[in-house]
Amino acid sequence: MTTPQKKTQTPETSPGPVAEPVAAPGPDEAAAAAAAALTAAAAAARERLLAEVAALPLLPGVYRYFDANDQLLYVGKAKLLRRRVSSYFQRDHGGTRIGHMVSRIVRLETTVVRSEAEALLLENNLIKTLNPRYNILFRDDKSYPYLKFVSHDFPRVVYYRGAVDRRHRYFGPYPSAWAVKEGIQLMQKVFRLRTCEDSVFANRSRPCLLFQIRRCSGPCVDLISREDYAHDVREAARFLGGETEQVLAGLQQRMMDAAERLEYERAGEIRDQIATLSKVLQQQAVFNLDDRDVDILAVKVQGGRACVNLAMVRGGRHLGDRAHFPAHVEDAMALQFDEVEEGAATAAEAVPGAAPPVELRVLEAFIAQHYLGTDCPPLLVTSHAVSRELLAALSEQAGRKVAAQHQPREQRRAWLDMAIKGAELALARLLAEEGSQQARTRALVEALDLAPEGLDGGLESLRIECFDISHTAGEATRASCVVFEGHRMQPAQYRRFDITGITGGDDYAAMRQALERRYAKLAEAAREDGGAAPPRRSGQARLPDLVLIDGGRGQVAVAREVFERLGLDLSLIVGVEKGEGRKVGLEELVFADGREKVYLGRDSAALMLVAQIRDEAHRHAITGMRARRASVRTGAGSSRLEEIAGVGPKKRARLLQRFGGVRGVAAASVEELASVEGISQDLAEAIYQALR
Repeated sequence: MTTPQKKTQTPETSPGPVAEPVAAPGPDEAAAAAAAALTAAAAAARERLLAEVAALPLLPGVYRYFDANDQLLYVGKAKLLRRRVSSYFQRDHGGTRIGHMVSRIVRLETTVVRSEAEALLLENNLIKTLNPRYNILFRDDKSYPYLKFVSHDFPRVVYYRGAVDRRHRYFGPYPSAWAVKEGIQLMQKVFRLRTCEDSVFANRSRPCLLFQIRRCSGPCVDLISREDYAHDVREAARFLGGETEQVLAGLQQRMMDAAERLEYERAGEIRDQIATLSKVLQQQAVFNLDDRDVDILAVKVQGGRACVNLAMVRGGRHLGDRAHFPAHVEDAMALQFDEVEEGAATAAEAVPGAAPPVELRVLEAFIAQHYLGTDCPPLLVTSHAVSRELLAALSEQAGRKVAAQHQPREQRRAWLDMAIKGAELALARLLAEEGSQQARTRALVEALDLAPEGLDGGLESLRIECFDISHTAGEATRASCVVFEGHRMQPAQYRRFDITGITGGDDYAAMRQALERRYAKLAEAAREDGGAAPPRRSGQARLPDLVLIDGGRGQVAVAREVFERLGLDLSLIVGVEKGEGRKVGLEELVFADGREKVYLGRDSAALMLVAQIRDEAHRHAITGMRARRASVRTGAGSSRLEEIAGVGPKKRARLLQRFGGVRGVAAASVEELASVEGISQDLAEAIYQALR
């Protein structure tokens, strides 16, 4: 019978393949086999990478390194691509930062260009747009302001920040808004140029207060001829362009001419103009007629941070300075070996000491990122000698020679010393502030018993998100979410949520909606990863280490309900409850996981950090709410204007500009409406009736 034979057939006696299940590896053996397979795959990938490097051409170009997650690690330029790139892989870097970066490289991309100048341009464009991890990166969230002469029969002088329009004339850039406003005041005092809006200028019937205090010549009511006003504009432009002696000489001649014609009052006015201008020039201790447009650059590196101080001289006048602080300095410092002699086949063959100092690397990174793609003055005074290749690229872009001087004399020496001192002070202030902020972060981690070793990356990676709700009597409800990470607020990661579908003034419902919209997708991603938080990748959202709620037990209960439904950790939720009398410094922390309330103490560094984050969330919520409320209110009224026959975009713009908004238009009389350019009496009556 066949059945007994099957029963007696055991694994020990079964031949051939039947015995394979007994030889199946255990868990440890499977893990070892998987690790060996991964190691073999990594070795094969590295071999392919080295083969790509060996095939690179000996031509100028730009190279880019990527890790296993396809994140950009580093962007570099090379005179000879093969020699530069191969230098990374022909040397043992040990456990250094550069060794860590090289071990993460799994893919490279290269772009061949025609010259080093082109390589420099491409490299810095990629650095600014892609934000690689190991490059020195300067961020400037503000454009530089200008002093602008608006084209008009009677040009006005204004403060301006933004794209340049060739129809108008610009002077600058200036290092700060204060410097521009000081220049505008000078234009008013000496040359009496107008600053009023064109709409105001066109509708004046008598001179304003600025004329009474001799800050304007009154062109709006024909108190100065067009020719005389145009002369004042030309003189102001010459002064801003650095022709100070010529302007003073011209004023003196006009004063003498007026005196000879017995126009003593006019001569006295010009004398006062000369006195004002002379006083300004005397106060400008670093004034120099020989240098019209110069930028002074000084760099200081200390404590793993760097500062580049940029001082500007325009029209021979020192306008002040501004400090710039780059990111990724410590990582970039580890790449100094990359700056070897181009003639060396590998880094090991480079001449010792060929690598430039960190200060020079930071300075050249700033010059490239700041000037490439924008205007550059003809002279740079620098604290370190910059490369000829960089100056050649700047010159090629500017269409004229750009020179640099790093060992100046006389006045330029004084300028550079001032810039160096400014860099030292700014960096010292930054390090002090960062030290204080790090102490606050550490204090909060200790107060809440958050284990620093449990944070991926330590205190630097601690991420806190804080929520607040704002509305006006239930109108235009908005929720804000601000982010604290890396010991500082991260405005680029802030969020606002327009709250809809709730009863006006229901803060609990608004908080519930904001939390659900913020964390629903993150919770789903965590569940797909087996309950783990999403990986920390550049540019990707992740669950925070702490969620602050601006509110007490009620708001925390809502947050607990949302987190339970989403399957998130309740220990993340911390409410900031107002203390007795809602006094600052008496706040208590309320927890969603059942812990007792905690009072940190009025002078606690942890409470200072909590208050800082909460106040920023409050500010962000209020500004968002006000913007939405204004948009709703103005948009409704503006649509009413659009519905009026005969009121097109230009007429609507004139009305809104003249009366300051829809409410002002609605409050205006028929006569006032008819006084606006393009608005007839009949149309004014139609507008008046439509807005009632």
